[in-house]
Order: sequence, then C-alpha cells, then structure tokens
Amino acid sequence: MKSMKHTAHFSGNGNKGVGGGLYACCPIPHYRKAVYVMAEIKKSHNWEKPKRHALTEQEQEAFIDFISNSDIYRHWLPLFTVFLGTGCRVGEIIGLRWQDLDFESRTISINHNLIYRVYRQQGEKCEMHITTPKTSAGCRTIPMLDEVRRALLQEKRQQMQRGYNETVIDGYSGFIFTNREGYVHNPQTINRAIKRIYTAYNEQEKESAKQEHREPILIRHFSVHNLRHTFCTRLCENETNIKVIQEIMGHSDISTTMNIYAEATESKKKESFENLQGKIKIC
Repeated sequence: MKSMKHTAHFSGNGNKGVGGGLYACCPIPHYRKAVYVMAEIKKSHNWEKPKRHALTEQEQEAFIDFISNSDIYRHWLPLFTVFLGTGCRVGEIIGLRWQDLDFESRTISINHNLIYRVYRQQGEKCEMHITTPKTSAGCRTIPMLDEVRRALLQEKRQQMQRGYNETVIDGYSGFIFTNREGYVHNPQTINRAIKRIYTAYNEQEKESAKQEHREPILIRHFSVHNLRHTFCTRLCENETNIKVIQEIMGHSDISTTMNIYAEATESKKKESFENLQGKIKIC
C-alpha cells in the first residue's frame, strides 16, 4: 500500500466579490460566495446554531445492535464503538494512531486533530492536515473502556491480516481507522454511512413493528457530531464530578460541560419521578 494523502479539489471562477460592503472587493471562488452570503443572512436575522441532540438510550442501543447484526454494516462497528465510548471529536478519532494507545494501562492519548481544509497555497485545494489543540484542555488522556479496548484490538487483528494504513499526513502516520481504499476517513463519508445505517434500521423496524402490532422504535436523523454529545450525556447521567467530565470531554470552558450536565440530569430527574409514580404512599 502506497503512502499518500486523501485529497479532493474544489474549483471556482474566482474573481467577483459578493454583493457590496465587506466582500465587494474580495476576489473569492464562487463555491465560497454562498458561505459568505449565508453568514450575512444569519447575522441579520439573529440566527442561532441549532442545538445538537443526544441519542436516547433506546436509539443508541438500536443503532449499535443493528450494526452488530448486519453483514453489510458490521465493518463500521469498531469505529462507532470508539466514538460512543470516548466522546472524542471526529477529527481526534479519524486522526487516532496506534502509538496513541496504551493497551496495558488502558488509556488513549488525545494530542492532535485530523482536519479537512482549504489549502490556498495549492490552488484552493482541499486536503487532510494535522492540527494540534488550541487549548491545553484539548490535550488529554482518556480511560479505555473494555468495549473500546476490544473494538480496537479487533481492528488491529484485522489490519494484521489485510495490512496497516500507510498514509502519511504532515509527518504523522500509523492511523488506526481507514476506508476501503486504505485512506483515513473523511467526516462526510462517516455521515453518509450513518444515514444509510439508520435509514436501513428504520425501514426494518417499521416492518417488524407492523407485524408485531406495536409502535416502532425509530432513530432520528443525526450526524457524527451527535455521537460526541451522546457520550457526554451518558457520562453526565452516571458521573457527578463536573471537573472530571470537563477533562474527559476536553471542554476549555466549563460552562459547556455544565449546560450538557444540566440537560442530561433534568431528563433523568423526570424519569426518576415517573418511575416513582404510584410506588410511595403520600396521601
């Protein structure tokens, strides 16, 4: 397998500005004009970024069980197990290397990101590149859950048979997760796989529910970024130390952790009271 980068190109006719004001004199490619226009629209309409949702426990279980039992999608299981078992950002996981793992101490070292970005010096070409965390909170050591350890060892055994990833990016090599062509994963490719998986599951679940005369347990639309939020929610549901959660998630601002914690514990509080209904004598 040759060492090479996964590279994609974007083209543009490139010499007209966008509208008036700030961008009127800026020679920018046409594919970036829409980005600037949308940014101005959002700003003028006080647009707020939609809140990410975590998968419910039922959705998470259904997603993993479907992959585990699918001949078509089973090869994705190690990757999604690591996503749901570490809470790492997508760039941290697709950039994870074998040397970042310590199977003996059962820890994972997070010290860099793999990003897909425009590289202007090479004609507005989009390439994979390595970046290091902007804050000290981004560099962290995560405990390796048993399920994560098994998934990573499974991936290692498979690569011992089919060959290791030989891609070199900015001097970094030994990447763990690869696509069928032997390159590192692209976040968009992972998102497309997620959509195919939950769509296939939902179709199967609807048919099963119809035959069994029950309501189907469907998985809502989600992307790879929701997996991080899902892990953080499960962690908040089972851990009371906010500082520990912040360090594991790599949040530079503890208010981010506290907001997710408040949301997760509020849901659990309601669930606890629903379970308590009719079980204690109060009148």
